[in-house]
Amino acid sequence: MSEPIIVEFPHQLGLAAARARVDGRIGKLAAMFPGGAAVDHRWEGDTLHFTVAALGQRVASRLTVAADKVRAEIDLPPFLALFADKIRAKLAKEAPKLLE
Repeated sequence: MSEPIIVEFPHQLGLAAARARVDGRIGKLAAMFPGGAAVDHRWEGDTLHFTVAALGQRVASRLTVAADKVRAEIDLPPFLALFADKIRAKLAKEAPKLLE
């Protein structure tokens, strides 16, 4: 397993509003992976754990929502680690749109 991709992005929505927006846009997260489709998701406190199926691989991921930022952690399997830089760049660009 390679090092996880970690991206943080700030917001000014407050905890409840940010969490609601993330929850309502979970389907858009899968599109950030090559050939991705959301498989499942569950909340544990303010952390959304979700799995994405991408190119025949399962990608475990977490979004931790705080009052002023969201932290995304993506655990890429070795095959998808080849795409880590592209996924990181797309996540940094597109993830803040989950809160719009």
